[in-house]
Amino acid sequence: MSRKSRPRRNGHDDGFVIEQNNATGGISFWERSDNHSVADRHGISLADYIHAFYFFLRQAKSRHVLMIGCGGGTLATMLRRVGVKVTIADIDGRNFEIARTYFNMPGDIECHVADGRDFLRRDKRRYDAIVVDAYSDSAMPKHFMKRTFYDLVKSRLRTRDAIVLVNLMAANDADRAPDRFGRLLRRTWSQVRLLDSIGWDNRNVVALAGAVRRLKRPRLLMPPQRRAKSIAAELRTMDFRALRA
Repeated sequence: MSRKSRPRRNGHDDGFVIEQNNATGGISFWERSDNHSVADRHGISLADYIHAFYFFLRQAKSRHVLMIGCGGGTLATMLRRVGVKVTIADIDGRNFEIARTYFNMPGDIECHVADGRDFLRRDKRRYDAIVVDAYSDSAMPKHFMKRTFYDLVKSRLRTRDAIVLVNLMAANDADRAPDRFGRLLRRTWSQVRLLDSIGWDNRNVVALAGAVRRLKRPRLLMPPQRRAKSIAAELRTMDFRALRA
């Protein structure tokens, strides 16, 4: 889920809306109040935090990434373009259809209709990175906010140089929810960092755990067809910060 102003939309009974800007080719995917993806016509994201995710995964040299939560599949599409293997678990299979139909997500991406926790319990493979970006009605499922879930996540990571990335939301600078989440992650990993954009309301915050101490601030590696300068500028507002009490 990304920080964007909500567009005018046509009503759909199931709450799913795909909006295309005919002038720019930009595509947005909405489910009720949640903006799941926004991308150019080639499926490259227009959301700054997705580009931060992409930068960290490339910097960490991740070869096989598990994504919990699909949205429009923009991160998966970007990773496949550079040869990274991607597996996705999402509880709603319609997201995969939308990602392939409207966001050019490649057909060779391994997709599983499953809750992320249930998938991890069944799947015994180990990954170089796991990305958690799963929201419904602007909230993360409660079981993705517990230590037992992240202990399970850690058990499915390769022991060396593996990372975890989690998309969080902050209402404003006074919101301590990302800090509380960071302390939750510290119960499982010794290395935890927050990437934040101080001064923005209703913003995305990236939580990083695992082999993240040497990761550098993100910059734009895969420019989209439009808004590249704006996204690059947004990435420059992001910086690592200490967890607050």
